[in-house]
Amino acid sequence: MDNIITFEDFTKVDLRIGTIIEVNDFPNARKPAYQLTIDFGDLGVRKSSAQITTQYTKEDLKNRQIVAVVNFPKKQIANFMSECLVVGAVKENDVFLLHPETKVKNGMVVS
Repeated sequence: MDNIITFEDFTKVDLRIGTIIEVNDFPNARKPAYQLTIDFGDLGVRKSSAQITTQYTKEDLKNRQIVAVVNFPKKQIANFMSECLVVGAVKENDVFLLHPETKVKNGMVVS
């Protein structure tokens, strides 16, 4: 491990639970991706681009709860503004989304 961070650094990352409420293809992305609309409860609705097309169909993702970083700055990806970063485990070109074991309230803090 080359990039050791402090506990204080980790506490700056705001990880929250959200529910995907809309999924669209993202043909303008360089790599295959979906445009996600995610409900974070009291934090509101945010959009994200996610390269998760190898493991998930749009139907798999609709109404699925996920974990996302919500305090990164917005990022322009092609013609789309990503407002959060969906978190997953990565194996080669596949991403496996992290999610709560049971349904929880949207916006719940992950620590």
